[in-house]
Amino acid sequence: MKQIPPVDLTRQHQVISLEIEAKVLEILRSGKYIGGATVTDFETQFAKYIGTDYCVASNSGTDALYMALRALDIGEGDEVITTPFTFIATSEVIVRVGAKPVFVDIDADTFNLDLAKIPAAITEKTKAIIPVHLFGQPVDMNQLMAIANKYNLYVIEDCAQATGATWNNQKVGSIGHVGCFSFFPTKNLGGCGDGGALTTNDATVANKIKLLREHGLVREAGTKVTYRHDLTGLNSRLDALQAAILSIKLQYLDTWNQQRQEAASYYQQLLENVTDIKLPSALSGGVNVWNQYTIRVKDSPEGTEFARDTLRHKLQQQGIISMIYYPLPLHLQPVYQHLNYQRGTLPIVEQAAEEVLSLPIFPGITLEEQQQVAYCLKDLFLTSEGVWGSYKSRSLSVG
Repeated sequence: MKQIPPVDLTRQHQVISLEIEAKVLEILRSGKYIGGATVTDFETQFAKYIGTDYCVASNSGTDALYMALRALDIGEGDEVITTPFTFIATSEVIVRVGAKPVFVDIDADTFNLDLAKIPAAITEKTKAIIPVHLFGQPVDMNQLMAIANKYNLYVIEDCAQATGATWNNQKVGSIGHVGCFSFFPTKNLGGCGDGGALTTNDATVANKIKLLREHGLVREAGTKVTYRHDLTGLNSRLDALQAAILSIKLQYLDTWNQQRQEAASYYQQLLENVTDIKLPSALSGGVNVWNQYTIRVKDSPEGTEFARDTLRHKLQQQGIISMIYYPLPLHLQPVYQHLNYQRGTLPIVEQAAEEVLSLPIFPGITLEEQQQVAYCLKDLFLTSEGVWGSYKSRSLSVG
């Protein structure tokens, strides 16, 4: 039985292996492993791609979020509104700077923040909003920026899963005050290790982030070490090897994102008649880059066995490895018990956490693999041989 993984990075690497290996050897032979032209060249390229004046590379998306908060002087006693449906790094950094995360429920269709619920969560202590462009789906940034401008709040875009996504023809990461990116290997633009970046049009913010990422160290003429430290920073530099790899991969990103979009469209065709699952949707006005293709397994009628976890187990028995992002919303995590959120407080996200299932999707996934996924889902959900036989005879093609 052929196994279909949730993501296969080796296929992506095969396309660019010669370029990567040659560049890595060049860096190794140069002896210049930290900073330097390789990193600054990547920063220039990435800023141009996103459409911002500045890009500051970091060693992770988590540090990017942390430094964005620090650069905007958000800290003790402040509140930051964000989503409870994301990886914990988004809220973790809020706590690390001494602020309080305030969770707002999500939209049932997009999995992103329900923007209509944000105003009710704003208090005199609110300083910022961190929207997450989850699974590659961009947030309606026009509506969000209107809210932020009305209440004089900063917007820090968490673009970890959405590099290349757009809203109103603008790249995510170029619309808010700061954009934060992760280059973890499974992201749309992923390195061969950890990495991250911040994008902004604010020179003051960019310069403060540069200080923060290198222990608050001041450099004369941009390069000479002075051993003068203007603030308490951290060590969050992007290695030259990762910058070199990312520079090469950046040239292929739009092609890979298009392949993800084609795969998502094909899933939509293959699964459109499965009544027991809800397919993901793409908002009009934005371009989704499909870091994940996440279905919702609807509540089963009493006496049937097709709940989400059971379905996932049955798919695994057929060699199809799916993922659950995320099984426990952040507001219910043990680490945030002190915030006093109770089950039932944010009902939309709580229901989503019980139903979501991410199917295999990545650049290079084959039509045959997607068909196998769809056939298994159909086989599990449809008991009528007539319906299933009719389905198998349909002509399947990429739209």
